[in-house]
Amino acid sequence: MLNLNTFISLLLVFIPVSIAAHFLHWGAAIIFITACLGIIPLAAWMGTATEEIAVVLGPSMGGLLNATFGNATELIIALVALNAGLMDVVKASITGSIISNLLLVMGFSMLLGGLRYKEQEFQPIVARVNASSMNLAVIAILLPSAMDFTSTGIDRVAIQQLSIAVAFVLIAVYGLTLLFSMKTHTYLYDVGLAEMDPAELAEANLAPDDPKGEVNLTLWIGVLLGATLLVAYESELLVGTLEEATNQLGLSALFTGVILVPIIGNAAEHATAVTVAMKNKMDLSVSVALGSSLQIALFVAPVLVLAGWVMGKPMDLEFNPFELVAVSVAVLIANSISSDGRSNWLEGTLLLAAYLVLGLAFYFHPVMVAMG
Repeated sequence: MLNLNTFISLLLVFIPVSIAAHFLHWGAAIIFITACLGIIPLAAWMGTATEEIAVVLGPSMGGLLNATFGNATELIIALVALNAGLMDVVKASITGSIISNLLLVMGFSMLLGGLRYKEQEFQPIVARVNASSMNLAVIAILLPSAMDFTSTGIDRVAIQQLSIAVAFVLIAVYGLTLLFSMKTHTYLYDVGLAEMDPAELAEANLAPDDPKGEVNLTLWIGVLLGATLLVAYESELLVGTLEEATNQLGLSALFTGVILVPIIGNAAEHATAVTVAMKNKMDLSVSVALGSSLQIALFVAPVLVLAGWVMGKPMDLEFNPFELVAVSVAVLIANSISSDGRSNWLEGTLLLAAYLVLGLAFYFHPVMVAMG
């Protein structure tokens, strides 16, 4: 029987196809589509390799590794786009990653889990802590835009300097959230994992599937490095053809960055969250969805700001007003639904409906206004 992992692995065939399309000049649209499909299994292999290595490193270092590489694929794609000067696409991908995790992933998890189980429970305190952190992130990305909007003729350098300062604050807060979840309050986050047996963990790509618990560290380090290099190359193909391909496909750069790129980079992680939710492990599912959103907002976004500063490609936290509205709406409804620590299929449907409405709005939105 063809399971999800096998299906994702079959997508590896698109890697050589995308390379051939590039060298044989098959057209921007074909290169773009095949590169997108090729990145999905690479992201899954990166996630699996990271988890396997984390088992050897132990809980503390393993947790730090997972926290650092959890959204590595999206970070690589964003860095390639940043280097190419596509700041609008980079910002759109940040927005889209937050929205997709809060609405699409958590929505599917609550819907499919709720269809199998009448009501599911998860730790409300974890949801509240994540909600508070996400509120901080929203404030951080609102301020540069608010400062520009409320000031006349503000110097772009001032916006850049504010963004860099805020980036350091966000990274510091991210470090404190790791300290909270992995050191001082680990018991809050271990509930979902403690309830799962090794077979379930393996199926969710959260633990090695070797019954003896033996991990070939050299092999998985090689897999992680190889997958990372291939993701970087495929990202070059994707970004290099993005503008021409999206024009051919009738898509805007805004829609591509907000909707397509996050789904491509996080497809495997999304599948994991839904899989464990259908096993009535909503604690773990919510942790994956909310944790990934937090990592994007508190780690990936500020790292991109600092990377742009180092690379000489000015990247700030001043977002398109429409993107700010979308993120605020996503955070508001996700916090509202997850605050009670209970979920059902209707709440999942509401989250998916919100994502669909936002997706339609981004699809019909006219050409993005450059903000920087």
